[in-house]
Amino acid sequence: MRERPHDGPLPAAHPMPDGRPPQPDGDRVPGPSRPARAPVSRRQYAYGATIAVVVLVLLLLGVLG
Repeated sequence: MRERPHDGPLPAAHPMPDGRPPQPDGDRVPGPSRPARAPVSRRQYAYGATIAVVVLVLLLLGVLG
């Protein structure tokens, strides 16, 4: 496919009668905000503490063993 040579600016854009509203200029587009995160439960704290203890024991066994 051959491209035609550049011969000037592109034609202007015109809004469609039933089209979406135009996007604002800039790098941010407004959207729905994220909902607040749920607080951390006791079970999640227990899992985190258990994994931390297991990693610490394995690290000590690897260093001392």
